[in-house]
Amino acid sequence: MPQNKFDWQRGFTLDFSALDGLSKGAESTKRRLSQMQDMYADGEAARALVEGGDPLVYEFYELGTPEHPGDLAFGTSICYPGKVGKEYFMTKGHFHTILDTGEVYYTLSGQGYMLTESPEGDVVAHQLEPGKAVYVPKRYAHRSVNTGDTPLITFFAFRGDAGHDYGTIETKGYRKLIVEGEDGRPKIIDNPKWKK
Repeated sequence: MPQNKFDWQRGFTLDFSALDGLSKGAESTKRRLSQMQDMYADGEAARALVEGGDPLVYEFYELGTPEHPGDLAFGTSICYPGKVGKEYFMTKGHFHTILDTGEVYYTLSGQGYMLTESPEGDVVAHQLEPGKAVYVPKRYAHRSVNTGDTPLITFFAFRGDAGHDYGTIETKGYRKLIVEGEDGRPKIIDNPKWKK
């Protein structure tokens, strides 16, 4: 039997070691800074980085999960180290289309935060570090933020039919941002670009 054959009816085994097994059986979706530069507070710093080479900010691996209520979508996300001005590299972030959907993230390597936000404005930053899992409750948008100097690699799982709502975040932004403080440590600040 071929390794990493995705049999959604009978089950399968997936080799995540060094991401080699996953990359052979799944497509990586890549996000460069040019695709999300307006999400960063320092527009001038973002433009300069895009013009200087347009760095890869993050990528994730999709398995083509059936979008059925009983199936689970899962994969890995890799957020690379870097900053736009003082703001750390991050994923775009999203709500689920089915808002009442929770998600689990397990940190494989690197360090950072899972920044979560409810539609009513409750914001929580959960620390991500190897060996720890974060549960993102239903109704919360979520984004990974890499505050370290190595790739932040997480494993994620959620219901297969949940969908992704990136549009709300692209339009409104997050209420809070995570930046490097004067002491060199991560600091949460208000997002000057957030729209009600």
